[in-house]
Amino acid sequence: MTAETHLQGVEISAAQFFEIWHHYDSDGNGFMDGKELQNFIQELQQARKKAGLDLTPEMKAFVDQYGKTTDGKIGIVELAQVLPTEENFLLFFRCQQLKSSEDFMQTWRKYDSDHSGFIDSEELKSFLKDLLQKANKQIEDSKLTEYTEIMLRMFDANNDGKLELTELARLLPVQENFLIKFQGVKMCAKEFNNAFEMYDQDGNGYIDENELDALLKDLCEKNKKELDITNLATYKKSIMALSDGGKLYRAELALILCAEEN
Repeated sequence: MTAETHLQGVEISAAQFFEIWHHYDSDGNGFMDGKELQNFIQELQQARKKAGLDLTPEMKAFVDQYGKTTDGKIGIVELAQVLPTEENFLLFFRCQQLKSSEDFMQTWRKYDSDHSGFIDSEELKSFLKDLLQKANKQIEDSKLTEYTEIMLRMFDANNDGKLELTELARLLPVQENFLIKFQGVKMCAKEFNNAFEMYDQDGNGYIDENELDALLKDLCEKNKKELDITNLATYKKSIMALSDGGKLYRAELALILCAEEN
């Protein structure tokens, strides 16, 4: 079955959802935008009509919002709100615990238990299991394993079998994903190390909230196209959620600002 055929379904399975996303995110950048988004909208309308199904209220609202603009952008979360996806899988994208970047950062810190900078398949499985339990949903282990494998395939952009912070952040709605902004200002390892040492003014091996504030202000000044200084407090709060009791160590800050392994 093709992705277009899946769009005709009354309920879409987790595997079908993955196929649809993979098909329409044709450049693999983690978003549907421009021509990709317009193709999806057109083929969604055609598929529903062919199946004798009306657009759902969610689909109508989606078409109204994005159908007449060429600069729209959606992530996986927004797609999950539109398609009639199986209930348990859909819960991952409607998670009340991940409504802000700060919440997401705290969740990342919890599940990246070994502070490796990655979440492996077992850590991801624990994460998904906890999300379902918080929603009072019980699920068989085999189904949870299936969901874990699909999520890994869906989010693992570089196919290394584990998820980086920016990959898992695609669980956030596009408007809440501040990490998208920082993609354009990441530094090479040498530049990052120099910056860390410069803003770690007391040389204690970590950056505190005031030192981070100074670093972010300078970044905003130098990168006005990517970063909005009026959002400085939000950036700072989200990044400090990675800290250890107010101490933001090099490895944690590197997740946000370093483009290479440090």
